[in-house]
Amino acid sequence: MEEPTPDDLDALALRAAAGDRDALEQLLAAVQPRVRRICGRMLLYPEDAEEAAQDALLLVATRIGSFGGRSRFTTWLHVVASNSARSTYRTLKRRSAERPTEELPAVADPRTTSVIAGSRLDLLEALEVVAAEHPELVEPLVLRDVQELDYAEIARVLDVPLGTVKSRIHNARNAVRPLLRVTD
Repeated sequence: MEEPTPDDLDALALRAAAGDRDALEQLLAAVQPRVRRICGRMLLYPEDAEEAAQDALLLVATRIGSFGGRSRFTTWLHVVASNSARSTYRTLKRRSAERPTEELPAVADPRTTSVIAGSRLDLLEALEVVAAEHPELVEPLVLRDVQELDYAEIARVLDVPLGTVKSRIHNARNAVRPLLRVTD
């Protein structure tokens, strides 16, 4: 089966947003592989990425009415899937912290403990730190450096000027960089 074009996805999404259930089903089937790839870029383990992907698809199904067509549907989808992956990471981290010490494994869970600077887990942890003080910096950085969207598309999806997007990405990179450095 051929992957639908962005124009095809935009048309399906607009029909789904207008309440067309068949269009929604077609849309979800068409974007499922893309959502899995997006989540897989951010989460180390396939099981975690799959959990995030399922959550993202559920969000697409329940929030499709909020898609207004101002940007490409694929851009909107990247935001939903990236946020779902970050949410899954926070949940995994919280679950790990809530375990009683006698239940903790002898070996640390690599999904919540990073040992290699520059890994996806380090980036997710750094994003959480930055988000605490500067939440407006996180989404532009994720869309650019993880999801590889171009600056103009990020500006459209965030509904901010292009210069603001570039500034936020620059500031986010500066904030994240020291958090990713290896210490000897």
